[in-house]
Amino acid sequence: MLDLLLPNWPAPDRIGAASTTRQGGVSRAPYDSLNLGDHVGDDPAAVAANRALLVDALSLPADPLWLTQVHGTTVVDAARGTAGVRADASVAFEPGVVCAVMTADCLPVLFCDAAGTKVGAAHAGWRGLHAGVLEATVQALGGGGDLIAWLGPAIGPDAFQVGAEVRAAFLDADPGAAGAFRPDGERWLADIYTLARRRLAACGVRSVHGGGLCTCTERERFFSYRRDATTGRMASLIWIRP
Repeated sequence: MLDLLLPNWPAPDRIGAASTTRQGGVSRAPYDSLNLGDHVGDDPAAVAANRALLVDALSLPADPLWLTQVHGTTVVDAARGTAGVRADASVAFEPGVVCAVMTADCLPVLFCDAAGTKVGAAHAGWRGLHAGVLEATVQALGGGGDLIAWLGPAIGPDAFQVGAEVRAAFLDADPGAAGAFRPDGERWLADIYTLARRRLAACGVRSVHGGGLCTCTERERFFSYRRDATTGRMASLIWIRP
């Protein structure tokens, strides 16, 4: 049985959304067991089986649009995108279209509006977050005023060690982001959840939920690239129910 995270957020009933964990699939170690990534060296048949299990478990109205993620800021319309398109976010404005991003430490962010007429999913590692992938997704959804966001499972603030250059890059864009970093010897510990919340607030998204998990330290539940290097990928998905 798939272990799923369901967002605790004030989304309309017609919105479906979930994040997967690593539990409930058929992949063997080191991809055990619900690996959804077809680019990490896992058996393609196992990945296909896991994706089929996901569609069935969530009663998805269609297969998700799986992206080729490149830590950039490109946002595509999931209703018109083709599988494997190079992008780090997708949006949808009609029922039955499933937006999805894959992660294994990076931050997945799901969006919908209060009326339930538009949805989006963004993949925000530190590079994409700094470059503006959340801002690009909010813009593609028409602005932040009526949006609701949910922060899915990502590497936590006690495990996300970065160099001084990463901290400097964020502070150059937003000096107030200093509070998202703590010294750790010659390096820094970064709070990607706080950084994302600041970015979302700056573009008008005031209803932000989720956070507080750590993919790196919760070994039994989550894949983590930082921890294991060779590992699987989880998915965060959102759609408007038909």
